[in-house]
Amino acid sequence: MNKKNLKVLLSVSHHYGSDPEYILAGGGNTSHKTEKHLYIKASGVELARIDGEGFVCLSRDMLAGIWDKKYPEDPTQREAQVLEDLLAAREHGEEAKRPSVETLLHDLFEKPYVVHTHPPLINALTCSKDGGRAARELFADEVLWIPTVNPGYILAVATRRAVLDYREKHNRDPEVLLFQNHGLCVSGESFEDIRSKTDSVLRIIRKHIEEIPDFTAMEADRRRAAQLAPAIRILLMGDHGGSILTFHASPTVSSFLKSKAAFNNLSTSITPDHIVYCNHAPLFIPAQERLEQQYRRIDEAIGEYRRRNGFAPIIVCVEKLGVFAWGNSKRKSDIALAVFLDAVKVAVYSRSFGGLRSLPPDQVEFIKNWEVEAFRKRVSNGLAHSMSAHSMSAHPRSTDSGPVTERIALVTGAAQGFGSGVAESLLQEGANVVIADLNASLADERARELQQQYGHGRCFAQSVDVTDEISVGEMIRETVLNYGGLDLLVSNAGVIKAGSLEELDLDSFEFVSRVNYTGFFLCCKYASQTMKIQHRFRKRYFMDIVQINSKSGLSGSNKNFAYAGSKFGGIGLTQSFALELVRFNIKVNAICPGNYLDGPLWSDPKRGLFVQYLRAGKIPGARSIEEVRRYYESKVPMKRGCRIEDVARALLYIVSQTYETGQALPVTGGQIMLK
Repeated sequence: MNKKNLKVLLSVSHHYGSDPEYILAGGGNTSHKTEKHLYIKASGVELARIDGEGFVCLSRDMLAGIWDKKYPEDPTQREAQVLEDLLAAREHGEEAKRPSVETLLHDLFEKPYVVHTHPPLINALTCSKDGGRAARELFADEVLWIPTVNPGYILAVATRRAVLDYREKHNRDPEVLLFQNHGLCVSGESFEDIRSKTDSVLRIIRKHIEEIPDFTAMEADRRRAAQLAPAIRILLMGDHGGSILTFHASPTVSSFLKSKAAFNNLSTSITPDHIVYCNHAPLFIPAQERLEQQYRRIDEAIGEYRRRNGFAPIIVCVEKLGVFAWGNSKRKSDIALAVFLDAVKVAVYSRSFGGLRSLPPDQVEFIKNWEVEAFRKRVSNGLAHSMSAHSMSAHPRSTDSGPVTERIALVTGAAQGFGSGVAESLLQEGANVVIADLNASLADERARELQQQYGHGRCFAQSVDVTDEISVGEMIRETVLNYGGLDLLVSNAGVIKAGSLEELDLDSFEFVSRVNYTGFFLCCKYASQTMKIQHRFRKRYFMDIVQINSKSGLSGSNKNFAYAGSKFGGIGLTQSFALELVRFNIKVNAICPGNYLDGPLWSDPKRGLFVQYLRAGKIPGARSIEEVRRYYESKVPMKRGCRIEDVARALLYIVSQTYETGQALPVTGGQIMLK
């Protein structure tokens, strides 16, 4: 493919692939053909960020030979042999890429460029009961309607037959195809040609849409949702991998959840994509007035779904509350929710064409068991097998499976300093992290930076005042509603106000105590409530609360008694909470770092302790900041201050072990040694 044609193909791909109104879950398909070759998006490649390496080149002569072959009647054997022939059609050097299952469809078109998308407006027609009739009325012979059949080879054969019939009847090839319960294919000479045809079809359908869905976030019973999410999350958790849950409530979704009868008007068995990313059916759980009754009903309903289908639900709808979307990563749970909301949108739009039409049961079963869709499920989480260099942008992770991989962590005081470093270290290890801080704007800025590096959704910012009970409760609720639960609380928020007995006033003393001591208590109180729910449904599941304490919590600090006293108190709380929570498999420990000399507390050029101590003459003979620093480094046997990576390693150790609780772990380079 020459550079000019590649540029057009990339423009088409990026235009439609980056717009959620056209594609689902990074899917969609594009191709370009020459006389000898077909270049089509390889399976597992994200359309929005595809580059030239993301297309697989196939011989059109070998593709044409597939039509002359006779394949077995058995669907599994047939599709396996067709896949072998598609793989054999790859040109030399393309062996690492897997051709799209739609390859044969794209090769049927006469025009050089083909785009396959799944706009909800299109599926309003293709997934409706009167879709075929409406398509004929709206488009006459300008659009070719393909009745639903099993995807793959059977769909290709049916489409080829329809195209040949159309060609014979109209003496030209169709340029726009509507696939019942599947989507839209448009062919053209150029990007502008394809866009013009696509826009025209959508414009005509849009004129006949009578109802627009409303997905505006609404104030559901957030407290109730946060009580249910940890139970659902843990019940859906497998033996390996993560378990993330995302909650959504909006006027249109709520209209389908007001009763079982209303819910029956909704389906996710409307296209192969919806089945792949949401399963063939969501789970509906009737509302129960009492929380204990609701827990039992959730447990029973998920168990029944597993026994009936052989796998757990991905979408769980609770009557009169909202929808929970599950995934083994935040990315997958967000994709599942987006695809489910697309199904809701299609259900609303389809009312303009006689109501929603689900796929026939035999086709649903075929899709559920089809190897191609199993492959798509394997690569949907992060598009791990993408051939595109752009879609494989680095999200650094030191291990594919570690003690915090896909766990849910909350770090207070995480906008800067130790907390920021600890949060990033957890992201590096694969955790999902809440960046909680009193400084909301700084937390937002830090979260945006980390999202760019580690992926959207892997973290989010949450404003919190750890001394305020309402604020702490809201922080925990937001964590649970975004991720489904909580596995690790890192209570890091802290302040320091030094001074002698003559200098320090009562307000300063009580302020330090409220943040360092009372704040730890409040965070533990509300975090443990969520953790206890998780333990109820998975008895052997371990969770952690870790206070970032200080060496001043192990040894007194001259003229710094407010800080040291609050940290000593933190050790007392750590040991007491450990005794109380151990029966819930909640481990409570403390890390006691030495001086973080590189952090803003010490190194800030205007207000840092180095500057303050130099000006106050606290270090006899010191004439520069560097001399003050060397003095404090000399007090450490390892001759340096504590670093973030030292604390991060200690944190990973605490989380990974299952036989330590109530401990205060010094990370001081030998400055403090336990006796």
